[in-house]
Amino acid sequence: MKYIGDVVLTTPIIRTLREVYPDAHISYLADAKAVTLLQNNPFLDEIIPFDFLKDSFPYQLKMYALMFSKKFDLTIDLYSNPRSALMTFATRAKMRIGGNSKSRGKFYTHRISDDGSLKSAIDYHYMSLKPLGIAPKYYKTEIFLTDEEKSEAKRTLLSFGVDVSRKIVAVHPGATWPNKIWFKEQFAGLIKDLIESSDCEIILSPGPGDSELMNYLKNNYNSRVTSLPLLPVRELASVLSQTSVFVSNDCGPMHIGVAVGTKTIGIFGPEPIEIWFPYDRNEGHLPMFKKLFCSPCRTTSCFRQGNEYMECMKLITVDEVYKAVRERL
Repeated sequence: MKYIGDVVLTTPIIRTLREVYPDAHISYLADAKAVTLLQNNPFLDEIIPFDFLKDSFPYQLKMYALMFSKKFDLTIDLYSNPRSALMTFATRAKMRIGGNSKSRGKFYTHRISDDGSLKSAIDYHYMSLKPLGIAPKYYKTEIFLTDEEKSEAKRTLLSFGVDVSRKIVAVHPGATWPNKIWFKEQFAGLIKDLIESSDCEIILSPGPGDSELMNYLKNNYNSRVTSLPLLPVRELASVLSQTSVFVSNDCGPMHIGVAVGTKTIGIFGPEPIEIWFPYDRNEGHLPMFKKLFCSPCRTTSCFRQGNEYMECMKLITVDEVYKAVRERL
């Protein structure tokens, strides 16, 4: 797996596999940054980080050789892209499970075909366990933080002047895709309403290149609104575990918030909530989504023009997000 959200959404499958194979040695290979979220997972024996930024032939060869040397009996490729298919083949495991692609299917002994029905990312991953006769059981995502990590997160917040005795609302206003981002004016309105009507602290979580956005949202607030630096994902998980509510665009940090048990409000535009927000509303998690004739468009930028541009995001009002946050506070 490569992306933060993808890794988090596989954690129910990890727990299920451990229950079925209590004595097996279970290894997990994923992007070096994202896979840190699986540290201290009691259902894994080994984490294998893969640095996707290293494209050199020697590094690739080293990783393929590592896969071969492990002598795995079973390999499950939940990502099924060209590189992961080759990595799976390199294990030479007797049973290799992956997607039924015309170009890559030959690398697997058992190929999984998607029936095309709309299903959550977790249910999609469970399809890969069918050849093993394993039925879906667990759906709750999880990140295992130590007490020390939680204490360190509290110290981090204190060092930035956050009053940890108050309830804390975390906000992640960025995202990789332009049309996954709720407008900065709407985030600013949400922050203004929360500051004026509650005594909560607000922390802003940036993504890469979000410094200008952070400055815009923090403008006019000398206290109670704190912009954090760009944190490693596991440190971000620890910080989010100390917050009461998390408001995030549809992106990796949103999945982290849910997995550490923080009540998370996800703001959605181009992607279907049925796939990417398979979370229990009874635990306080809530997706914000406005269904239009063009949604879910699943595109990186909106094709509509004029007043209709990003209408799906415009229709998610400050007031309804504010009310959702207040209910959870």
